[in-house]
Amino acid sequence: MIEIRDGFYALHTLHTTYAFRVMETGQLEHLYYGRKISLGDGSSLVEKHAFAPGNTIAYDQEHLNFTLEDMCLEVSGYGKGDIREPFVEVICDNGSSTTDFVFVDAAEKKGKAALETLPSTYDVSKEAEQLVVHLRDKNEGFLLELVYSVFPKEDVITRSAKFINKSDKPVRLTRLMSMQLDLNRSGYVVTSFHGGWTKEMNRYDTTVNIGKFVNASYTGSSSNRCNPFIMVSEPDTSETMGDCYGFNLVYSGNHYEAVEVNSFEKTRIVTGINPTNFAFLLAPGESFESPEAVMTFSHEGFSGVSAHMHPFVREHVVRGSWQHKERPVLLNSWEASYFDISESSLLRLAKMGKDVGVELFVMDDGWFGERNNDTRALGDWTPNTKKLPNGVAGLCKKVNDLGLAFGIWIEPEMVNTDSDLYRAHPEWSMEIPGKDHSEGRNQRVLDFANPAVVDHMIEQMKQVIGSANIAYVKWDMNRIISDYYSQYLPKDRQQEVAHRYIQGVYRLAKELTQAFPEVLFEGCAAGGNRFDLGMLCYFPQIWASDNTDAVCRLNIQNGYSYGYPMSCVSAHVSACPNHQTLRVTPLESRFAVASFGVLGYECNLCDMSKEDLESIKAQIALYKEYRKVWQFGDFYRVESGNHYQWNVVSQDKKTAIGMIMQREVQPNTMFKKYQARGLDPAKTYHFVGLPRKYNIKEFGDLVNTAAPIHVKPDSLVHNVLAKFVKMDGETEDYLCSGDSIMYDGVKLKQSFVGTGYSDEVRHFPDYASRLYFMTEE
Repeated sequence: MIEIRDGFYALHTLHTTYAFRVMETGQLEHLYYGRKISLGDGSSLVEKHAFAPGNTIAYDQEHLNFTLEDMCLEVSGYGKGDIREPFVEVICDNGSSTTDFVFVDAAEKKGKAALETLPSTYDVSKEAEQLVVHLRDKNEGFLLELVYSVFPKEDVITRSAKFINKSDKPVRLTRLMSMQLDLNRSGYVVTSFHGGWTKEMNRYDTTVNIGKFVNASYTGSSSNRCNPFIMVSEPDTSETMGDCYGFNLVYSGNHYEAVEVNSFEKTRIVTGINPTNFAFLLAPGESFESPEAVMTFSHEGFSGVSAHMHPFVREHVVRGSWQHKERPVLLNSWEASYFDISESSLLRLAKMGKDVGVELFVMDDGWFGERNNDTRALGDWTPNTKKLPNGVAGLCKKVNDLGLAFGIWIEPEMVNTDSDLYRAHPEWSMEIPGKDHSEGRNQRVLDFANPAVVDHMIEQMKQVIGSANIAYVKWDMNRIISDYYSQYLPKDRQQEVAHRYIQGVYRLAKELTQAFPEVLFEGCAAGGNRFDLGMLCYFPQIWASDNTDAVCRLNIQNGYSYGYPMSCVSAHVSACPNHQTLRVTPLESRFAVASFGVLGYECNLCDMSKEDLESIKAQIALYKEYRKVWQFGDFYRVESGNHYQWNVVSQDKKTAIGMIMQREVQPNTMFKKYQARGLDPAKTYHFVGLPRKYNIKEFGDLVNTAAPIHVKPDSLVHNVLAKFVKMDGETEDYLCSGDSIMYDGVKLKQSFVGTGYSDEVRHFPDYASRLYFMTEE
């Protein structure tokens, strides 16, 4: 609900309130964002000032009692006393950069309007409301439109801005943020997520008492270095307690989040397009839109923020035919074959996939042009008939005849210099003519700031996807941008390249997803290089990381879960030793971690043992049985560190699945309990673990403490025994109330500590895991 009263504005969701007012000078004072409150007459929320402090700037001679530097504001610029992070920056025709935006009018609207030039959130329920506020610059007449969208059910508010050049002269816009939030205290903890290729989404907590913390990307993408999702919380906030704000950006390019504390101990948070090397030249009458920023507040800690963000992303960001549809279990050819593919080898792999229950077979890189490695042929999107004598269509039909859907890999934004496309159109590459180019992955970035390049790729990709019964497309982007330069744009507009490039990506994605609405598109940018809300407006799921190691994926998927639902996170079971870490982990643990996402397999089933194939078949059958819960249930983080505990709960709270996984054994540590969240405290649940048996070789020469004869480790006798003799694992089978599982937990069978083993002992070595199922009785 939007409440307007005598210059005061309050945006109410089910549990939160966001409030600001029009000051006597015309600026907007931010008053409050937190737990839901009644506005009253608003006077108690207004900051009181009698005299401005020394060494500050008074706004004007009629208002000497305060300085904008010591006010909480909705927007800000330089020149009138506020020296903090600005919301907007310009270079006017006369060279001035001072702005002074004051209130003009405001109007509320029902529903949620889309942005004109960028993807944005939406609302089919018609429960959302918008408040549109107009501010005018007193010096030059520029118009600033602030749009607030209220999503009451999810406790989310979004913000965006539009700068309109209402002057009669051109202006260079050098910064336009999407959101500014000023809080009247300091000492908040900023939680951000950093990493790199194969090590995405590591959580870091930074306390900001003074100065500035910046989380930003200049890679041309939202980046695996710094995800645009951040949280700002009170000290000592935990998973379930404490005031916490969550912020994200519906944008896939260079982003910027800054948290600054000034000398008055006020905290300013801004999010938006990275202003580094950014400028847009706007002629009179032209405008520029900022991306949409998403913000939420919870007094129930990090899990409270996640509980708002997850349904919001599912219902108001992800769209299309796959929004609520259960995603298929796929088998991807990459780690099985890399570039060395042929129709016959792919079909053998697909047949093995069908035998174990896979539903979708995906042909990865290497199928087009002279693509035998990563040095050539990107841009030449015609099938390699040496590898695929019957083309993509012929292979697709044969895979379909097996009873499997067929998918394909593309990388439409890139080109190799050794390609027919580059030789025909070198001017379509993003590079500085006549200058050395810094290469990445032996490829260059196509200039999507040039509409003709996007038009060409739209036609190319329509031909590829339309050439066969393709059900799935993996859209990759394997390098960051260097040498920002568009050979299409004039020299005085080169600072527009990064943003125009992302707009070109969005146009291509929109055209293809509209042309092929039933195709499941998966985003991938060297793994998690572009895992953001902008791409999720087109692709319902994103490949979270090129790292398929289960131990690494614990941390990676845990990191994503703070701001993104698990239905968006693709996760695969791969071979061991793992191709990225050479670590060996149990197959059941690889499945346990990957099942808390959109499950796939990325291994050479043709080389696997019969025992492993039987295990995979059982895994897939189990996943299909509980797929809806795993993909669309409410996800909870219970524990992380040496032990990770997750659980997911169906929307009706009748079914829940829990996981516990251990990194390293701690000696003489027998006790462990499993605790869940999100259950119905009044329900009774049947809590059960999966039955298990162990290979005696896992116990090494301890077998000799029980065997009637001496068994030499890894001898013929040992291997024969291992084939026919299995050790029974522990059973966990209880009837429990929902409140007891949540508030105390289920005490598990003791762990092995070296003093004896039976089926009452939990065999739990390094990287071991357990899945527990809770169903309503």
